[in-house]
Amino acid sequence: MDIVLLINIIVISSFVIGGLIFSNLFTKAGRQKWEAFVPIYNYFIAIKIIERPWWWTILLFIPVVGNIMLIVVTYEFLHVFGYRKKRYTLFAFLSFGLFLAYVNFDKKTKYIGRNNEQIVKNVTSWTSAVLFAIVAATIVHTYFMRPYAIPTSSLEKSLLVGDYLFVSKFHYGARVPITPVALPMVHDSIPKTGLPSYWNKIKLPYMRLPGLQKIKRNDIVVFNWPADTLKTMWGDHSGKFTYKPLDKQTNYVKRCVAIAGDTMEIKNGTIYINGKESIMPDRAKPQFFYAVTVKDFNKINDLLKTYKIKEARRTYDGKILLNLDDETAKRVKNNPNVIGLEKQISPKGKYDKSIFPHDERYKWSIDNFGPIYMPKKGETITLTADNIPFYRDVLRRYEGVSFAENGNEFFINGKKTDTYTFKQDYYWMMGDNRQNSLDARYWGYVPFDHVVGKPVFIWMSWDGKSPRWERWFTTVGGSGKPVSYLYYFIGLVILYLGYKNFIKKKKEE
Repeated sequence: MDIVLLINIIVISSFVIGGLIFSNLFTKAGRQKWEAFVPIYNYFIAIKIIERPWWWTILLFIPVVGNIMLIVVTYEFLHVFGYRKKRYTLFAFLSFGLFLAYVNFDKKTKYIGRNNEQIVKNVTSWTSAVLFAIVAATIVHTYFMRPYAIPTSSLEKSLLVGDYLFVSKFHYGARVPITPVALPMVHDSIPKTGLPSYWNKIKLPYMRLPGLQKIKRNDIVVFNWPADTLKTMWGDHSGKFTYKPLDKQTNYVKRCVAIAGDTMEIKNGTIYINGKESIMPDRAKPQFFYAVTVKDFNKINDLLKTYKIKEARRTYDGKILLNLDDETAKRVKNNPNVIGLEKQISPKGKYDKSIFPHDERYKWSIDNFGPIYMPKKGETITLTADNIPFYRDVLRRYEGVSFAENGNEFFINGKKTDTYTFKQDYYWMMGDNRQNSLDARYWGYVPFDHVVGKPVFIWMSWDGKSPRWERWFTTVGGSGKPVSYLYYFIGLVILYLGYKNFIKKKKEE
């Protein structure tokens, strides 16, 4: 049976069954029976029956938020028909709605209306406040702004380990949750348990709200890690992979060094876009490993402390390997204890299977990589034996098509072809900590549907031992040294509390 026809049958059947379950209850509440069979409109009428505001209907259709509202509405719907014990709501869910069918067809069931005193007895005002606080926070977290903590040093100098960010969902357009049956404000697992926080048997199609802007080169972006939960490190060419649902894949934050339509190349650690050297923002400080020869090893700690160097290790030939940006490297070179300093660059020429596209024909390294083209939505390319290593996973995993190959022949959705038109844009995400970052050089393109949002604000920063006050309430973007707005915020809070206290005293007079 055609899958589209099957889906239509399931959807229509659910409408009919839902109408049958609620039709008698609608008439007992003074409504027309036919109203129970009209999709969406029947929810609006159900909200009127329980005497709640019309906009509750909208909340029912917001993924994740709708789960909470469904519990509330089910409780109140049973309440107005005399089933006022909390256990009846539990029966309704444990029976997958069959208890509601029993209530509907029970001749003794009567519409008795709402009793606010009874509701307060069963559900305290504190419980109601918590539920609606969760609903409001979930809406903000899912569609507007979410917190994020920097876990690794891949963007060191720009974003530090221990920075706590607010990530804007609306800059690039908020993505509607794909797994709607999930715990609110929890990512892929329940804290302290390791258990999944979602049920992946129900999935929504990919949808995204309109955004304020497009991703620009050198934007810092939070996205879902495309390589999350592979059976093997990089899978194989059979197309058999195991992944988490898209919206539950691990969140990564990197710098977008190339956008759709760009051709990127890395030469001796320097990024080139469309043949020209990429100009980084002044706040970006790319770091590389330098082999440093010193006079006195006993003074190494002094060296690290003076230049605030966090990553250092001794090499087998008696040198110190330091992770430095170019500016710090110049200062270290002039230190009296330093004899020599050499930037460590990995050359091309040796096949490394961990480097994208994981094909021995491309002997690239993390410092000498490419050129590589970023696929663009609506653009048609010719598929060849030489470029298929770049697009094989793109077609199978991100473009939603069936892809197979037989020698130099390619089959998309069962049809032989040598061209393909991309359905979405692709980006290249890298860390500023160039030689200590798990990024696109290892797992390839990031499709737009994986994009989560744009970091806009550091609201707190902690180095593991003490606060970094100068980073509190600073912006992520912009140029020049970040400026903290912490004291402005504290001032506004003091003014607000003073105003509230003034109003309170005026009322008491």
